[in-house]
Amino acid sequence: MRTLIDLLIAHGLGWVFLFTLAARIGLPVPAAPLLVVAGGLAASGLISWPLVLLVSILANLAGDGLWYEAGRRHGHRVMRLLCRISLSPDSCVRQSESLITRWGGRSLLAAKFLPGISVVAAPMAGALHMSLTRFVAFDVLAGAVWSAVFLALGFLLSDQIQQVLDMLASAGLFALIALLLVVAGLIVRRWWMRQRFLREAQGLRIDVDGAAAMVDQGLAPVFIDVRSNGSRSIDPRSIPGAVLTELGRLHEHAPQLPLDRELVLYCNCPNEASAAVAARTLMGLGFTRVRTLTGGLDGWAAAGRPITAL
Repeated sequence: MRTLIDLLIAHGLGWVFLFTLAARIGLPVPAAPLLVVAGGLAASGLISWPLVLLVSILANLAGDGLWYEAGRRHGHRVMRLLCRISLSPDSCVRQSESLITRWGGRSLLAAKFLPGISVVAAPMAGALHMSLTRFVAFDVLAGAVWSAVFLALGFLLSDQIQQVLDMLASAGLFALIALLLVVAGLIVRRWWMRQRFLREAQGLRIDVDGAAAMVDQGLAPVFIDVRSNGSRSIDPRSIPGAVLTELGRLHEHAPQLPLDRELVLYCNCPNEASAAVAARTLMGLGFTRVRTLTGGLDGWAAAGRPITAL
């Protein structure tokens, strides 16, 4: 552990850049705690805080810039990829869409401090056609505020941080193993919560063939598109005749929905997450014939079923 601390002092700028870049790309690395430690070392004169701040801002911009360009070029497909590999995929796209559409460039600042959304905000900004100049300006500001907050925390707690570092140096390998176990425990907990959600959603699903068969047999299922307005602007497709309602406004449309027909809800998100949340909402309102479309809008289109432009 002493060797690791010495490496941080000797190569702190490089570690800060690599960890911050990795965090912005989406890897589960402790970039913020590293900045706190760097702030404590800077307070002791062991590392230059202006350089740490500059390096962190550049790493933020580099990582976010990659995702911004990917979102601008590939739209909703990038969001599906990000949320598929995320530990909390069931709300990240929906929440980031709401944040970007409501607050614009300022949302990049708020997103830095919101786990599960921070990585998604940059590609969402690109997908929603935020200008490059506006993105760079707000992302630099957001990176500066985010970095400064944790560096300042390290400055304020420099004495305590030094005590912790000394303790870790004395504990050696045991401290490293304990830290790894804590991180692993947090990851396992998030994974377990995700699996529980998937198990609950599994029983509500209907595949594309089943939903198409109801249409072909004249059973007239009601398709309900629960994507947000931001998502529809990125991917302006829909199933013909579908009811369009954002998840947050489902209660407003519920009184107009029939109780005697199958309600097939769909989105375009991993594991039909938004559709599953909407289905549980409708079931709580007394609807019993509720299903979520497996594969969502992409699955329907891939099967060659009719698609209309909004």
